[in-house]
Amino acid sequence: MEEKKFVKFKKEEMTIKEYVSRGLGKGRISNVRIDYTPVGEKIIVSTNKPGIVIGTKGEKINSLTRILKLKFKLENPHIEIEEITRQEFDAQLMAEEIALTLERLGNLKFKVIAYKMLKRIMDAGALGAEIRLSGKLPSDRAKSWRFAAGYLKKTGEPSKVVRKAQATALTKLGITGIKVMILAPDAKIHDRVDITPELIEFINRKIEPEKKTEEKK
Repeated sequence: MEEKKFVKFKKEEMTIKEYVSRGLGKGRISNVRIDYTPVGEKIIVSTNKPGIVIGTKGEKINSLTRILKLKFKLENPHIEIEEITRQEFDAQLMAEEIALTLERLGNLKFKVIAYKMLKRIMDAGALGAEIRLSGKLPSDRAKSWRFAAGYLKKTGEPSKVVRKAQATALTKLGITGIKVMILAPDAKIHDRVDITPELIEFINRKIEPEKKTEEKK
């Protein structure tokens, strides 16, 4: 019985998250998470466009709060906005933006869209990025296309720091699947070596005695 209750609870939570994401607009929401506190439910929305999401005088947030109370029977929901300052490093926002662009411009320009987005991510300072598009893009036959740049770990412990996301675009030829992976510049990579002045000085201190020994010989 406890397992069934837990599954039901998680399904309801997922429904709320999807409803909040759709209600606030496609391409604006990166993540929705729910924290349960003694005074009610705290719904934290991560977005790069807080002004549009909140609305004039908070009308969108107030309307969504009322719906959460009536439709989903939440006792005291409180919506908080978490602003994303560097959207180029947010895989979900980038995937949603690609989807919106494909829906607007069509499948024929999928290569231009993918390469522009990849360049934008890398120019922002990302260590690596990969975009995968799958579906009936240039022809009637479904195919998968890969666009990648930089350094990107896919297996092992380092792969956990890679940000991953998925989205779908509804185009004239059908549904196009989009996968985005980004390795942000602040990601902690165990096998990464940064060449700093301190490191150069340390190496020089190690080399200097060896040079003197060679000169004596």
